[in-house]
Amino acid sequence: MATEPPSGDTSDTGSAFDSGTGSGSGPGSRFGAAPEASGPHGPQNQGGQPDELALRLCRALLCAAVDPALSSVLLFDLEPQLLDGVARLFGRFLAGSRQPGAPLVVLGATSRDEDLWTRPVLRQEADGIAFRLEPGPLIQADHRTGVPPPVVLVPDLCRLSVAGMRGAVQLLGADVAVVEQAGLRHEARPRARWLAACSSADAGRISNHLLDRFAIRLPVAGLTTLDVEQLLGALPPAWLAASARAVDDTGAPSVTVADETLVRVARLLGPDTGVRRQLALARLARALAALEGEATARVEHCDAAARLMGLAVADTPRAPEPAASAAAAVPPPPRLVPRPRGDIGQRGQGEQTERRRADAGQALLETEPAEGIGSAPGGTPAALTTPYPEDSADVLRDFAPLRSPWQRTAGTDSRRGVVIGSRRARDLNDLAYVRTVREAALHQRVRRTEHFTVSAADLHSHVRAGAPERMLVLVLDHTCRGDWDWQDVLAPYLQWAYTVRAAVHVVEIGGAQAADELRAESFALRSVRDPRLLAALYRPLGRASPLAHGIEQAARALRRAFRQHGSGLAEAWLVVVTDGRGNIPLRASHTGRLSGPVGAGGVEDALRAAADIRAMDRTRLRVVVVDAGREPYGSLPFTLADTLGGIVIDGQGGRGPDADGRGNAGEW
Repeated sequence: MATEPPSGDTSDTGSAFDSGTGSGSGPGSRFGAAPEASGPHGPQNQGGQPDELALRLCRALLCAAVDPALSSVLLFDLEPQLLDGVARLFGRFLAGSRQPGAPLVVLGATSRDEDLWTRPVLRQEADGIAFRLEPGPLIQADHRTGVPPPVVLVPDLCRLSVAGMRGAVQLLGADVAVVEQAGLRHEARPRARWLAACSSADAGRISNHLLDRFAIRLPVAGLTTLDVEQLLGALPPAWLAASARAVDDTGAPSVTVADETLVRVARLLGPDTGVRRQLALARLARALAALEGEATARVEHCDAAARLMGLAVADTPRAPEPAASAAAAVPPPPRLVPRPRGDIGQRGQGEQTERRRADAGQALLETEPAEGIGSAPGGTPAALTTPYPEDSADVLRDFAPLRSPWQRTAGTDSRRGVVIGSRRARDLNDLAYVRTVREAALHQRVRRTEHFTVSAADLHSHVRAGAPERMLVLVLDHTCRGDWDWQDVLAPYLQWAYTVRAAVHVVEIGGAQAADELRAESFALRSVRDPRLLAALYRPLGRASPLAHGIEQAARALRRAFRQHGSGLAEAWLVVVTDGRGNIPLRASHTGRLSGPVGAGGVEDALRAAADIRAMDRTRLRVVVVDAGREPYGSLPFTLADTLGGIVIDGQGGRGPDADGRGNAGEW
């Protein structure tokens, strides 16, 4: 940077817009304060008035409330016990005369995307209780006039989660933000105000992409106390009224920034600074002019904005300090003189002579002031007083800080999934031995070796399809489909499988074209786009209903998927469409022979097979039973769902689940 942090700067004393850290302000100063007296922790005002640092913080929060483009404030080296008071003060400015104050949203290391953008709400509807997704805490105040915007509080910006950092980068300084989540699409101008705290020593660990999003940045290392009511009483009533009016108006203040003000901004920040810093300083000057009721932001407003953030403002060079003159009078250190040439004895004799001439009482090195180490008194490092401490930081930053951390999986991707082909091997993992031997056999006559030889050019490895993370298992009992069409009930689940690219496993029961009517048939599909799925939905009706064998095959498919993919299978759905009337026992399905009367053996075997599915991982498996609504024995689907540990959906009269596949119209 071209400027240095202010250290007792007394230039422009008495200016109407003076708010520097060490510059005094006259009694008639609009941005000034009463005369100060030096205290142990910074300037303390006489007469019980708040100190200058607290007033600067108060003005910065007021500017953030007036101008939506200054919706983010970053405080360096703020004491943790003062964070709650600063947040309440900011909320009072945003609420204006309305009570209570602005809502508070706290973000930390555990904040997730599900907690920031969406909020599930339980509602009572005509046909039962349903869940709906509404805008989350970061965007809930958008499109709502007359409601104070929330204050998003980040106690430690260095420890903010990846989801919180992505949200800050997306919302801070944006004219329009578009949020698309499952079941929600939101497009509006962000109204939330952000208040973050960070240590100046940790600023180098934060991405510059995130730090530049904070328009107002203020070092508050000397702030020890904060009285909200005292600060509100010390501010002019016109400023509070302007803040209350600006909160209801989502646009920027109607203040023109003069050309000479922009030139002054570029001169104060230097030629190597970024555009976002220049815009932040110019907008801060515009906000100060709006608080004063001015129609144009002049150079004085720019200087006041620079002093407010802690930048040095000096038009004339400073006089040399006495310490510098004294240091100039000290003679320079002695320079190294090459040793005289000669033999070793002469050089040793000369060195001994010089040692004898040295005064015994003369110190070899000048003593220096003692330096403290650690956190003991005198050893605490001095806090920086610049709003941009990351410029001089030498800490290594994280690579791709806005990207979620990598996750370890069981094995490499090339060793999971179904084999769909082979290719020339790049390493020795997952070799295709049959293809390798076949390639080597083609070149044995050319090589003319005594034994069968396999070279590196013969090696081939498997090409595997990507392992699915989600799975849909359909159990279709064709004997229950009479005069109703189950496509409307199954459409949400098929849509979910298509959206998340889930694998599909279909189990058919009671089809007229089955190879063996005593057994269920099953097949696996890579996706719902396979034409075999559509054909399976409209099979003609058969006579037998091997429900127990169908549920057993579904359990086998789920168990194999969870065992094969391990932790990679994140979610699975089991949808059973049946009336619960299984008239084929499990033994008849296994042996292929039916002897004697059946009775309730098929239903009892189906319930025993369903008990195995209930014992599976309930955190990743969801079960739905679609009731065909046939009488008598209408309670059989409910008994089956209770054994499976799922819910019941009315197949003929119900409207089914939501588009995301979560049932909201069924019964437990």
